[in-house]
Amino acid sequence: MPLSYALVEKRAALDQCLRSLGGTLVAYSGGVDSAFLAWAAHQVLGSKMMAVIADSPSLSRAHLADAIAFADEQQFPLEIIATNELDRPEYARNDGSRCFFCKDELFKVMEDFSATRDFDSVAYGVNLDDQGDFRPGQLAAARHNIAAPLLEAKLTKQDIRDLARDAGLRVWDKPASACLSSRIEYGRPVTREALSVVEQGEDALRNLGFRQFRVRHHGDIVRIEISPEEMPRALNQNVAREFTRIFKALGFKFVTLDLEGFRSGSMNALLPADQLSRKIS
Repeated sequence: MPLSYALVEKRAALDQCLRSLGGTLVAYSGGVDSAFLAWAAHQVLGSKMMAVIADSPSLSRAHLADAIAFADEQQFPLEIIATNELDRPEYARNDGSRCFFCKDELFKVMEDFSATRDFDSVAYGVNLDDQGDFRPGQLAAARHNIAAPLLEAKLTKQDIRDLARDAGLRVWDKPASACLSSRIEYGRPVTREALSVVEQGEDALRNLGFRQFRVRHHGDIVRIEISPEEMPRALNQNVAREFTRIFKALGFKFVTLDLEGFRSGSMNALLPADQLSRKIS
């Protein structure tokens, strides 16, 4: 299907924004937003751009491998850098501001890296739809003066998927995925052990053929979210037994299937209203 005139105009605005940034580092995770941004930046800037992926225990090995593979396929330069957000007590305590400290760590490391490579700008893949959600990481981006080309071009999530599909990028319909730490209930410390358990559980669900899901860690209880389209299969008694076997082997005492299904940011429902609106000093 041909792109609408409005979407062609937005893509032109994105290209203009990228040209204005000069040499640019793109914060890259392999998700559709950052992957499309990295691809578009390479189309516009060529060798004057570089994608940077932050490797830490909160990034699953499966997602890291896929992000590297996509960069190889599209032949844009990629640098893998280590971040140490887990060593920051304010991150590990896992309150409603956790994402701020994650992005603060990422952007500090990227700024340091940029200074050694003489880049002009750092950009990330926030989009127009993200403005309606609780995302403390956006405050960190603002404090570090990180560019937001997709947002500046007024691109929505669906716009980005449509542009990626039109460009023939395989990530166009890739399910949304946040870091592994987002699976751990607020107030429960983020540890390497808890992240490993979540990662193993999600790998197991992927191996069972599920595509859109989350493993939510609530201590002794695991709450499995499955997309509504895949829920009938998850409700099959034999599959339910397999869930129980997998997650009890990972140390959970109780295995639950969330009947509301998958939805991004469901842990935010557990935060009190004052944390959702609290300023981070």
